[in-house]
Amino acid sequence: MKKLLILFLTCLVQSTFSQNKEVKKTKDDLRSNLKNHKEEEVIEDENKIYNSVGLEIHPSFPGGMSKFHLFIDENYKKSNKRPTLQGKVYASFVIEKDGSLNDIKILRDIGSYSGDELLRVLKLSPKWSPGKQNGKNVRTLYSVVVPVQI
Repeated sequence: MKKLLILFLTCLVQSTFSQNKEVKKTKDDLRSNLKNHKEEEVIEDENKIYNSVGLEIHPSFPGGMSKFHLFIDENYKKSNKRPTLQGKVYASFVIEKDGSLNDIKILRDIGSYSGDELLRVLKLSPKWSPGKQNGKNVRTLYSVVVPVQI
């Protein structure tokens, strides 16, 4: 009898506290949202920096990435000694609308002067073909990894 009474009380308490208050929901009128969307003026920021991944046309070095690596190899000054360190230098920069490089940052280097030397070489770089979005040239953030030996 006690078990039956405990079961009954448990069911009563559970049903009492699990009651939901009824909330009436109205349907969304998508047509009015679409109308508002068409009437809104889209203001694009002229100085927005785009990630190169999401662009319609990606920025490119004149002649392609093989020419870019050749440019780096030709202009990167190495020490006269036998190379003792080798590794990768990570850099990022902004390719402006006119193709020039700006805001060059060395993210990680292997020591000595490797990052400073890559910074110097990137400043010598010819103008790139800028990235394009919606038919317009846009500023693009670009990252490179350059293997070096010093």
